[in-house]
Amino acid sequence: MNSFFKYITDLFTSFTKLKSLDGLRNLEKADAILHNLYVEEKVPGIAVTLLKKDKVILQKGYGYSDLENKTSVDPNKTIFRIASISKCITGLTLGKMVEEGILSFDDSFYKHVPYYPKKKYDFTLRQLASHTAGIRPYRGKEFGLNVSYSIKESLEVFQNDPLVFEPGKGYLYNSFDFVLLSLAMQEASGVPFEDYVKEKVLEPIGMVNTFPPLKNVASNPKRIDNQTEFYTKTNIGFKRAIEVNNYYKLAGGGYLATSSDVAKLGQAILKKKLLRPETYEELLTSQKINGKPTYYGLGFQISQDEKGRAYVGHIGSSVGAYSNLFVYPRDELVVSILINCTDAKVQGVLDELILLSSD
Repeated sequence: MNSFFKYITDLFTSFTKLKSLDGLRNLEKADAILHNLYVEEKVPGIAVTLLKKDKVILQKGYGYSDLENKTSVDPNKTIFRIASISKCITGLTLGKMVEEGILSFDDSFYKHVPYYPKKKYDFTLRQLASHTAGIRPYRGKEFGLNVSYSIKESLEVFQNDPLVFEPGKGYLYNSFDFVLLSLAMQEASGVPFEDYVKEKVLEPIGMVNTFPPLKNVASNPKRIDNQTEFYTKTNIGFKRAIEVNNYYKLAGGGYLATSSDVAKLGQAILKKKLLRPETYEELLTSQKINGKPTYYGLGFQISQDEKGRAYVGHIGSSVGAYSNLFVYPRDELVVSILINCTDAKVQGVLDELILLSSD
């Protein structure tokens, strides 16, 4: 009976906390929109960090990282899966390896991984990083694999499949590209991918709360401190997401981080820290196929919003996670949004609040 009354009380409390948007503008309205996403049970929890001209203009957690225990979201402490924002980290790491002379953007993949089954066509690291190599995307339940693969071991999932198209002649977004890219980077450097990333990218930027997922979850169930629970939305609320092991696809969608750390990543991109300007030019230039832009650079989405303002960054979607990182150079704006739920269908709302924060 007590649990029943608690359930009713929680429902009533959530309802009364819905905020009116009437008369609100800019950041006040953005804050209310984010608050209502949780109250209306669109998301279990959400962490937001907005930076403009080097200043934090909004940094807040909404909802819960753990619904059962009512653990609040803290944008500085709560660890989310950042999904494909991981590709931006890998892009910076690729740039660093190029600057250190370890490899080149246009190296053949086979130069560094000669044991990979030969395909009809050769393909380069640039093509892998820009999704123009012709590697196939996920099939069936591969999106939610729960196998303790190393990067190299995961090749068995897709290595015997043919290329979808001749490299450089098409664009097909997928995360297996970045599995291969990280393997080539690991072989070329002679250093485990995650170790090189930590030393050369994460630590210099100050991303101290960014981590690879645990490789052997089954034998080592210890969680990362402050890690959120991961959820999937159903017709009657939220349930725990299926167990997955993203270690093998660390480079394309595996990292975990706080919202504030993702904002540091965005600020490094905005200020062109860590790498030379010409390296950023390579990473942040849309590749072209038959003269037409793909709106993707090397690990980065390159596009414009509905107001025609240019941005770079990434949207991410993973089991138990949805994420946004947008960097607006002209407005000196960095947007970091992390959600602990499989795609909750709220991108339209997030786009609205990003527009509000830039006005």
